[in-house]
Amino acid sequence: MKSIILTIVFVFVCCSCQTQGIKSLWDSVNSAASSGSLTGSEVIAGLKEALTIGAKESATAASAVDGFYRNRKISIPWPAEAQRMKDVLVKTGFSKQVTAFEESMNRAAEEAAKGAYDIFAGAVKEMTIRDGFAILNGTDTAATHYLREKTTIPLKRKFSPVVKDAIGKVNVTSYWSPLVTAYNKIPGVARQNPNLEDYITGRAIDGLMTLIAEQEVKIRKDPAAQVTSLLKKVFGSKT
Repeated sequence: MKSIILTIVFVFVCCSCQTQGIKSLWDSVNSAASSGSLTGSEVIAGLKEALTIGAKESATAASAVDGFYRNRKISIPWPAEAQRMKDVLVKTGFSKQVTAFEESMNRAAEEAAKGAYDIFAGAVKEMTIRDGFAILNGTDTAATHYLREKTTIPLKRKFSPVVKDAIGKVNVTSYWSPLVTAYNKIPGVARQNPNLEDYITGRAIDGLMTLIAEQEVKIRKDPAAQVTSLLKKVFGSKT
């Protein structure tokens, strides 16, 4: 009976895969089945559930007041390409305005994070069985890495309007425009005006991915974080 189950799972996985070698596929299926009787559909369902939970927890944390601003791991700093501009402005008496601008960027990211869960939840739906077994047997943040690799471009496309609206809501440009105007009036400096929408979008996504990775590690390593029977079955077999 065990050999029949393994054969069925093996055929199911092979049908979904175009490039992975047959031997490595068999090894993956055999290992997973023998360690916890996992089917391909269970692996995918478990990984999607883990990413969905991680995304929800991360979006909730990031969208709270100070979710970005007071979290050193993901707080959005002054744009690196304009660091000289910041240094000059602080020396010329604009330190309060600089701080206010930095806070406004993080408030924009916090506001944007309110809409992040639906974006991430939709992004995990395309995971294949081949992806699932590779992620299950991968590093502690393999699922987050998969999410980043597969969805960065569409996430930016979907996230940019959210960030743009957030920038307007918390008046980021009202803090930025006077600073860049004052700086560009200084004789001999290179004019600065980084694309704040792109910058905040990228840093917001990076921050959310960092939080999702933390959640993934917890689910993989901590039985207490395996809050459903499916998560216990999929990730409990790895501990």
